[in-house]
Amino acid sequence: MLNAYLHRLYDSINSRGYIQVEQLVFDNRSNQRGSIRGRLHFYDNSLVDFGEVLVVRNKQVIKLRYAYHYQDADGKMIFRYDNAPHHPEISTHPHHKHAGSTIGPAQPPDLSEVLREIEQLIFEFD
Repeated sequence: MLNAYLHRLYDSINSRGYIQVEQLVFDNRSNQRGSIRGRLHFYDNSLVDFGEVLVVRNKQVIKLRYAYHYQDADGKMIFRYDNAPHHPEISTHPHHKHAGSTIGPAQPPDLSEVLREIEQLIFEFD
């Protein structure tokens, strides 16, 4: 189950020929526990840093911790999804999204969804 999930993420990254992988690390502690982290660059020199700590429970992959931080070529954050428990006022606590100076509710995204969101941003002007 965990290996299939990690392979799906790997395929999602590699199927996008415009992504340059700076770092991609899979750590399978066991069939029930693991993590993935990476840094991916895009053609406009923006990048996404991401990480997921994973566990399998009841035949489902659960993200214990995650963060997807997308920034432009100058290092300015465009958006960030994470589940750090520092915004209890948000309805989806601990899950939330930073967009500029705004912090709002968000469901835990999948890396493929994050990549699609980035694609919408970087390809909208092409």
